[in-house]
Amino acid sequence: MSNFYITTSIPYVNSEPHVGFGMEIVMADVLARYMRQRKTPVLFVTGTDEHGGKIAEKAKELNISPKQFADQVSQSFRDLTQLLNISNDRFVRTTDQGHEQRAQVIWNNLAGYIYKGSYSGWYCTGCETFYSQQVVDENKGVCPHHNRPFEQIKEDNYFFKLSAFTSKVKEAIDSGNLRIVPDSRRNEILAVLNEGLEDISISRPKDKIEWGIGVPGDESQVMYVWFEALMNYITVLGYPEHDDFKQFWPASMQVIGKDILRFHGAIWPAMLMGLGLPLQQTLYVHGFIDVDGKKMSKSLGNVIAPKDIVAKYGVDAFRYFFLRHIPSYEDGDFSWQRLEAAYNNELADQLGNAVSRVAAMISKYQKGIIGDIPGPGHDIDGYEQAIQACHFDKALDKAWDQVKGLNQYIEEAKPWEIIKTGDPDHMREILAYMVSNLLGISDLLSPFMPDTADKIRSVFGSGLLRPLAGPLFPKEQKLIDKIS
Repeated sequence: MSNFYITTSIPYVNSEPHVGFGMEIVMADVLARYMRQRKTPVLFVTGTDEHGGKIAEKAKELNISPKQFADQVSQSFRDLTQLLNISNDRFVRTTDQGHEQRAQVIWNNLAGYIYKGSYSGWYCTGCETFYSQQVVDENKGVCPHHNRPFEQIKEDNYFFKLSAFTSKVKEAIDSGNLRIVPDSRRNEILAVLNEGLEDISISRPKDKIEWGIGVPGDESQVMYVWFEALMNYITVLGYPEHDDFKQFWPASMQVIGKDILRFHGAIWPAMLMGLGLPLQQTLYVHGFIDVDGKKMSKSLGNVIAPKDIVAKYGVDAFRYFFLRHIPSYEDGDFSWQRLEAAYNNELADQLGNAVSRVAAMISKYQKGIIGDIPGPGHDIDGYEQAIQACHFDKALDKAWDQVKGLNQYIEEAKPWEIIKTGDPDHMREILAYMVSNLLGISDLLSPFMPDTADKIRSVFGSGLLRPLAGPLFPKEQKLIDKIS
């Protein structure tokens, strides 16, 4: 069976984790758990992007070194993986010695497509990006993301011959060799490719930005942060010589947000082609999350931290909401009211109620003895296809159809009436069927809500009832000290 290598993007350590990346890492976790459930060897990697002028600037404000600042914020992302019950196998940092060394190997191996030239343009340190005159004019000379003037910069940099790969990358996407999900994002990057790719600056003078990986053979330059950050997907595997690289590349799935589609759908494939490597197989691109219909921003004071949600509703409620109630293929909206409704009406009332009712009836009518449990029924139509298409909301819809179906069966079967007939065999058969349904539901939910699935199995899986000490979805959980 072929291996499954999955990555998230690696977030920039200029700020603490927000729910957008929380959703991304949970989506990747679902895919990793789903493949492990099917006995496929999985390598799941996430991490942090830590170089660049913005990090140096933030560190200077705090009067600490860039590495100290990166250490602090990177740890908050590592903590996030624990908070959200993420099953990643590795956590890569671009300040890791191995990444820095291998980034220089990659640079040397791309040497045939790298040249030195002079660059003149508008730059925003906050974005770590150069902008066109058109963008600068449209925004009256001020970066809309950071409310600071664009700087006009002229400097000698190294360039990557991205233009040489336009037709090859387009062909890879057209042929399906590089699958981009959903189609709207595929069409978006094809439109960029149809306009033609231009060569890109991939270094900065060290006297302008010192916090970065040095360019091999030129002490006056450092690699542009986003260029070397893309390399993490293969440096973490030990490119070019380690067995992990040979066994797990190409990546089966890369999960990213729509704002970095150009980097992962055009520039990264071109870099891989320049190295003579196969492209990642699938790029899944998720949308953004608004809060109460407004864009999340510090200025509006509406930035939501994952730990705030987990503290009130628990891990699996977080996972459930962002996987089912934020559209997998579009932007979505978070509100505390929507989360409260999902918690009460779906988690507590539908699934929690089914588990507690079945457990109560087995305890009352059969003294906690479940007996023989029939095997699960047929595959749920559309569930697997939805997960494989990264349609997490639709996959959970399919699983929830089973939850609602079980509640309907309980009402129709009326075990509380059957007990009056004095037919214990019929009662055992009905309750065992309900348990079989719950265990089947736990299998469907296992990639999405692993704690919940484990709880259901612990209650019913042994043939003897083992009731939960508390509710299936406890509220107001206390977080462990290092995360809170």
